Amino acid sequence: MEVASVSPNGYDSACSARSVELASQLRAAVMDGDDGRIARLLSELLRLRGLTKGQRIRLQQRALSNLVHTLRSLTFNDEVTGLCNRRGFLQTGTRLLDLAAREARRIHLVYFSLEPLQEIRNALGRSAGDVLIRHMGNFLRDLYPSYGVHEVLGRLSASEFAALTPNAAHASPEAILRRARTQLPALVFEVSVALFDPFEPLAIDELLLRAAQMLGTAEGDERTAPLGRTPQPDVALC
Repeated sequence: MEVASVSPNGYDSACSARSVELASQLRAAVMDGDDGRIARLLSELLRLRGLTKGQRIRLQQRALSNLVHTLRSLTFNDEVTGLCNRRGFLQTGTRLLDLAAREARRIHLVYFSLEPLQEIRNALGRSAGDVLIRHMGNFLRDLYPSYGVHEVLGRLSASEFAALTPNAAHASPEAILRRARTQLPALVFEVSVALFDPFEPLAIDELLLRAAQMLGTAEGDERTAPLGRTPQPDVALC
């Protein structure tokens, strides 16, 4: 992983590209928990050749800065979908609910439970499973067009997604499932909805627990199924 000498005109672009590459490799090693590879990459970062001292320091600073920025982003965002992870969803969702309580607005928490991801990966392979998860993330972005402004989306775990929306039309399980059966026929998931009442407010983790508990019950079983499988009957949620 040595860096070749470059002309002054091409140095900045080469340095930038190299720092991004090193940050990416370090991030992957950190995410995999590969201590040996982390140590090796950091050692190589300190021993870069073919550069002046000033150039080497600039590249090292850029690589480490890019790594810190990426890891900070991963603290709140899911790497596969780009949506909030559980921590990001809880933090951003809490702010939305606090605002809704002050403005006396109702918020719908829509909870999605996918077929266990490991089963998808066992059947289709890891990369194919990740593709389906990304499709699910894109599907949620289509469902909630005010995402990032008035709505919050998150991937809470390998097989759990959730949305917070003030729009009742965006919280209709029947409408969601109709679209899913057309757009995501390869995924199996259940949907439930918990309502945030500003006059009897619940914390976001309580709303999530309530929505999760509704799955599989007579009043909370909404499911979509891939082609060739029979979906469960749709039952309107309260």
